[in-house]
Amino acid sequence: MGKFIAKRIGSTVCTLLILSVFIFLLIHLTPGDPARILLGSDASAESVALLHEEMGLNRPLFQQYFSWVGKAVCGNLGTSYTRNGTVTHAINQAMGPTLVLSLWALLLSIVIAITSGVYAARRKGKAGDSGVIAFSLLGISTPSFLLSLFLVLIFSVGLKWLPVAGYKSIAEAGLLIHLRYIILPVISLAMMQAAVLTRMTRSSIIDVINNDYIKAAKAKGLAERAILYKHALKNAMIPILTTIGQTFALLLSGAAVVETVFGIPGIGQLIVSSVTKRDYPVIQGIVLVISLIYVVINFVIDLLYGVVDPRMRITAKQE
Repeated sequence: MGKFIAKRIGSTVCTLLILSVFIFLLIHLTPGDPARILLGSDASAESVALLHEEMGLNRPLFQQYFSWVGKAVCGNLGTSYTRNGTVTHAINQAMGPTLVLSLWALLLSIVIAITSGVYAARRKGKAGDSGVIAFSLLGISTPSFLLSLFLVLIFSVGLKWLPVAGYKSIAEAGLLIHLRYIILPVISLAMMQAAVLTRMTRSSIIDVINNDYIKAAKAKGLAERAILYKHALKNAMIPILTTIGQTFALLLSGAAVVETVFGIPGIGQLIVSSVTKRDYPVIQGIVLVISLIYVVINFVIDLLYGVVDPRMRITAKQE
């Protein structure tokens, strides 16, 4: 198992290094000059050149890259061009609301998907199954920004039950106020991923139900609920876990649109404003942190495979 973990850590580090190269090149080769944006279109060429030197943008790209990566390994993501402070401080401030929003959305997605996916698998070919499939198609087809606007129009503007926009943390305002502000963004962000996860849960359980050990459990007289949740769902968890890991990464990256609609001061708003102002250090830092989270989640999912399915532990030992 130790060899398996070491191998995965090595591949994780290599993946991050490759991603860092793509992130750096993609940002620095995109048209737009941060110095010109900061100084304005009327600034002289000498002023722009001087600011380039202060920012380090006059150095060759490979020198800029190695300088950035070397500092990033030590936890220093640089200093923002447009904000008073470090990139790490800006990301720390914005990451809290985004993580809270994504975790609530992930929890809601899992609850909806497991409940409806198992329900549909039990009623394959019946009206209940068709209803779940229709819900999944609707969820996949509805963009989060469009759902956000509909929810605001109904529950905030029309019924006036919930705030139109804004964000309050639990520490700041308590759980109930926090939920009033977060519930619409969470639903908007969760629905598409819940639909995808529901389809995966349904198909995985249907595949498992046809196995001999499920038939044997039914022959022994075990309750259908126990068979589905204790035996079928557990053995169907490998593809479901993979989808959950991908879902959380997609929620983090997809939160930008929902945060913009609801005025949540998260990573989405930070990256949109940073792209507009060509704030390279902040953009690089955000993309690198999100990539790191994505890679770590996949690493954890790999480890959970062995917990859920003992056969995966055997495979890992053989490697």
